[in-house]
Amino acid sequence: MNFSNLLSELGLKPDALVQEIGVDDDVDDDLRDALEDQLDEPLIDEDEQEVVDAVLLWFRAGDDDLTDALVDALTTLDDGGVVWLLTPRSGRDGYVPPVEIQDAAPNAGLHVTSSAGVSPHWAATRLVPRKS
Repeated sequence: MNFSNLLSELGLKPDALVQEIGVDDDVDDDLRDALEDQLDEPLIDEDEQEVVDAVLLWFRAGDDDLTDALVDALTTLDDGGVVWLLTPRSGRDGYVPPVEIQDAAPNAGLHVTSSAGVSPHWAATRLVPRKS
């Protein structure tokens, strides 16, 4: 897959700080490598407490509760930041139906805004904090 427009697809700037949560051996390493190359920064580990511009949340059916995972993703997110929820595409192990995302997002204080085709195996859903 061509990742040349990855930053614009994700709405990120080259110096953005991006935290990654939920990494396992099934994630798209090509996507991760391309993102690090274009950011010119390593992705920040989920254990770090640094304030970030975006969070990549890898989530599969069978992981813990989606609402809880989304709330946790907000812990280090800067004002104006975005959460990209990455879930396995339809037909793959761990597929998360869009209705589950639509249900969980408002409970976590988030609003689903769009999706992006960033990976052949993973769907990306853009979530932003709701305005108070």
